[in-house]
Parts: sequence; structure tokens; C-alpha cells
Amino acid sequence: MKSNTTFKQNNSCPTLSTFPIPAKAFVTAIIFILSIAMTGALGQIIIHDIIPTFFVGSHPEGHMGYEEPEANPTTVEDQSRGDPFAEEALETESEEAAFHTTEQFVWTLKWTHIHLFGMNMIFFFVGAITVFLNYGVRLKTWLIVLPFIGVLVDIAAMWLKGYVSPFFFWLHIPGGGLFGLVFFWVSLRALGEMWLRTSNFRSRH
Repeated sequence: MKSNTTFKQNNSCPTLSTFPIPAKAFVTAIIFILSIAMTGALGQIIIHDIIPTFFVGSHPEGHMGYEEPEANPTTVEDQSRGDPFAEEALETESEEAAFHTTEQFVWTLKWTHIHLFGMNMIFFFVGAITVFLNYGVRLKTWLIVLPFIGVLVDIAAMWLKGYVSPFFFWLHIPGGGLFGLVFFWVSLRALGEMWLRTSNFRSRH
């Protein structure tokens, strides 16, 4: 009996339809700005990942945005002259390059940082909006948690395609699709609850 009472208390929070007009305007402005951010992220994926991969050609080293470093003119010239020390110097330079200084590692770490901070900040606000949707507790919980799982899958895809196999590029689809679908669903649902007839939005569990 106690658990049922707790469940009902947790489920009795105000909904977006009961918000005053200033609060509805505030939530709408947040959704509008975040929609622009998500559209920009989608455009970045199309331009930076999909087009180079499927229409221009796959990048070496298994990650998108990789630019093949230019050949060292001195090294090439030395090798063409038959310099016996040129190849040895090149091998020594490669051996001295630390793992954390490679272009692959720096690129992946940079975009991991950007994605984690940017996407998690977006879904912090989306999660806060989801709490006030006219849904049941279980459904709202899933809508809050799933985008963060999608972000983690997307981040894992960046590392796996760079260090395991380029095949893991396809993980971007379920990862990005998961947080993208939840974002647009929550946004449309929230706008509908706030500005349309509330009788059309009954609670779902």
C-alpha cells in the first residue's frame, strides 16, 4: 500500500497544460532554440560524416574528418636520393610519437568533449520539460533516459570506428536516431499540450 501511495504522489506533478502563459512562452522559447541546435547538429552529421563517406569517398584511419597529413618533402627527397639514414630517421620519429599526440586521438577526444557537453546540455532541458508532460511515470522515465543512452552510443561509435573497425560508423544511426526521435517527439508533444486543446492529450503509462 505504501508503494502505491508513493507512486501516485510522484505521478501527481503539474503538467504543461496548467502552466501560466509566461511559463509556456519560456518553455516554447527553449524548444525553439534547442531545435535550431539539433538542426545544426543534423547538418553537421550530413556534411561532415555522411556526404564524405558515401558520396566523396571513405576517409582513412576509420574516422570522419580525418585529413591525410602531407608528406614531409625532406623525407621524400632524401629517400629519392637513396639516403641510407632517411628511412631510419622516419621510423625513429614514428616511434617517438606518443599515442595521445596522434591526430586520430586528438580528433576523437575533441569531438567527444564537444558532444558530451553540447548534447547533454540539450537533454538536460529536454528532460526537465519531459517531467511535466501529461504521461505516466514509466514513459516519462524512458523518455528522459533514452537520449543519454543514444549519446553514449554515438560517442562509442567515434572511438570504435577509429580504433577497431570503420564498420562501427553505422552505430551513429541508432545512437543519433535515438536522441533525435526523442527530442522531436517531446518537443511536439510539449507544444501540443501547451497551446492546443488539453482534451487531446490524455495521460499515457
